[in-house]
Amino acid sequence: MSAPASTPPPATPAIARGAPAASPLLVAIAPAIFLLFWSGGYAAGKVGLGYTGPFTLLAVRYGLVLLILLPLVLVMRPTLPRAPAEWVHLAVVGFLIQGVYFALGYIALATTLSSAAVALILSLQPILVAIIAPRIAGERVGAWGWIGLGLGLGGAALVILARAAVEALPLAGVLAAIGALTGITLGTLYEKRFGVSQHPVTANAVQYVTGLAVAFPLAWALEDHAVTWSVPFALALAYLIVCNSLIAMTLLLMMIRRGEVSRVSALFFLVPPMAAVIGWLLLGEEMPPLAWVGLALAAAGVALATRADRLLQPRPAGD
Repeated sequence: MSAPASTPPPATPAIARGAPAASPLLVAIAPAIFLLFWSGGYAAGKVGLGYTGPFTLLAVRYGLVLLILLPLVLVMRPTLPRAPAEWVHLAVVGFLIQGVYFALGYIALATTLSSAAVALILSLQPILVAIIAPRIAGERVGAWGWIGLGLGLGGAALVILARAAVEALPLAGVLAAIGALTGITLGTLYEKRFGVSQHPVTANAVQYVTGLAVAFPLAWALEDHAVTWSVPFALALAYLIVCNSLIAMTLLLMMIRRGEVSRVSALFFLVPPMAAVIGWLLLGEEMPPLAWVGLALAAAGVALATRADRLLQPRPAGD
């Protein structure tokens, strides 16, 4: 029986073109490295925003990232996208993640909303991805996958409830975080559906040029461009550039291209608890006892949703 016309075909896996092959060791440890570096970005962003505005911080961050990447482009001469559409796909992902996600995420962090609370709102991403992925990326979540996602969501909800008991949730910060959630969800799905595997230097350079094209005009128009340079700011900026922008983003795109997008997104359930722990250690943000229970529950959910025996199966024809 043929598939109905309204059922899209499964997304074609990303084509390996110009990107160096990832070693088995890197593939194995990539989720742990990504989780640590991505989670730490919330606390680093909160520190950086104590010394400048959100768009100025992004413009400085993206500009310095490009100062690192552009010489690498000249020296390494990585393979460039072959078709105009491939340039467009890289720019769209850059706009959704570097522009929408990080810009709105930093606006949320600039409010009184804690770094942990921002990460917690963004933990809804796996659920959104799991709902949308069958139509966009040709993937369907199996029963065990939904159980794992449910446990992860329940764990994140516990941490949200625990955090709400000790801090106010400003409406502007919550709305900005929801907008950031939309950006990272759409960017993840777009990359899975249309992304072609490029050399990481090429992909990052295009995406950060796009991010700078978004952040710089906003910083120029809406902020006074003032930056109070200090050791904490320099350390936070260095972390955001090296760990968050270069390493974590490269690993995220690599994992999306190598595996099902819903399984990769399930890692984001562990980001809020990890961000809460880092915020507790570095920023003194309170971590109530109930939040530790939520952390354990989220970890169990992610372990179930990402287990090795494939919880996600391709959508069969005619389903």
